[in-house]
Amino acid sequence: MIQQYHTKEQALQKAKHYCAYQERCHKEVKDKLYDLGLHKNEVEEALADLIQENYLNEERFAIHFAGGRFRVKQWGRVKIKYELKQKQVSTFCINKALREIDDAAYIATLHKLLAEKLKTLSKEKNIFIKKKKAQDFLLQRGFESDLIREAIEKSI
Repeated sequence: MIQQYHTKEQALQKAKHYCAYQERCHKEVKDKLYDLGLHKNEVEEALADLIQENYLNEERFAIHFAGGRFRVKQWGRVKIKYELKQKQVSTFCINKALREIDDAAYIATLHKLLAEKLKTLSKEKNIFIKKKKAQDFLLQRGFESDLIREAIEKSI
């Protein structure tokens, strides 16, 4: 990628558009500012300006990210938490975002995914292999193992 060099004001304007387009985490914006050719102290100042003007809000980002990944991609809390940690979101914001996910909808999604997976495993005769495959699928989706075990016991 060709390094672009912008003045602090130009970079700040680009960062505002970047943040206004969709919610961003601090890490994404920081990386963008570095890509625009700013130095460390300029990046920190620009981040402070974006936070002060409410273009950048880590808590709001975490809540939108968690809600979207749950509703659209049907991820479990474990996977969402992992992805937010990868984006260097604070533990406080991660926990707040995970609490925003409705428990009833979460369990309903888990059961729906399990039912869909069991349909694909209908030809599997060995009950242990069937349970293992269903469990692995739901673990990969990021659901908690105790909830998975409970759901599988009810379904099979």
